[in-house]
Amino acid sequence: MKPASFAYHAPSSVAEAAGLLHEFGEDAKLLAGGQSLVPMLALRLARFDHLVDVGRLSELRGVERRNGSLVVGAATPDVAVERDATVAVAVPLLARVTPLIGHFQIRNRGTVGGSLAHADPAAEYPAVASALDAEFDAVSTRGERTIAAADFFTGLWSTALEPDEVLVAVRFPVWAGRCGFGAAEFARRHGDFALAGAVAGVEIGPGGVVARCALALFGLGTTPVRARMAEAALVGQRTGALSAEEVGRLAVVDAEASQEDVHGSAAYRVRVGAAMAATAWSRALQEAHDA
Repeated sequence: MKPASFAYHAPSSVAEAAGLLHEFGEDAKLLAGGQSLVPMLALRLARFDHLVDVGRLSELRGVERRNGSLVVGAATPDVAVERDATVAVAVPLLARVTPLIGHFQIRNRGTVGGSLAHADPAAEYPAVASALDAEFDAVSTRGERTIAAADFFTGLWSTALEPDEVLVAVRFPVWAGRCGFGAAEFARRHGDFALAGAVAGVEIGPGGVVARCALALFGLGTTPVRARMAEAALVGQRTGALSAEEVGRLAVVDAEASQEDVHGSAAYRVRVGAAMAATAWSRALQEAHDA
């Protein structure tokens, strides 16, 4: 199929893009890499009268460490994140999940902000943003605002961004100390969306106690699932107090309302999610012990 006709706009600045969104309202949609939007348009799952292409705006690209955070421009391609040495050091989890995203052709065109704004619950970046308590910087003709990750993902393919807002950058906190990170996902084939997956981070404090941890799952609901119960059970405990299998079981307590489709029942996805959470936690813990 082919998409319905639309007017194409190529603004020269973020301010101009925000102005176009303000002018056209819900009839307009931002286009970055197009790896999610274009297929939806082609299949007539979505239709917009105006597409505003921000993928070439240099002010939306780049990676920078600033004030204890890693700031990633919204139009930064996935492949740039995958290869950036600053990302690998500052936010290892972000670099670690990027090779899991589709195939290299997808990562060449897809962007960090595009994936996060698309908010597919089976995608990796939303889970990382949720686990690490990232912050989203948005701009409109009304001004600027920051949205916490906990408030950003509101449902299936839905976020807290207003129709006239441009996602400018995402800020990921940089963890210090003796830390480790891990990710695991299960897909039918390499490059497919994961049936279930998990990302984990841990900081080991004095005496081998878990000082901080983060655990989030994807593919198990309409949004990323933060495993709050598992995190609460782990913080303050010695690293060996809970087995990886116990961590996995606790992680999916918050994912009981799992999605069910032709690829797997809700119960199956929960079982896979528990296994992925256990694996991600084990990898994070091993890395922290080796640090």
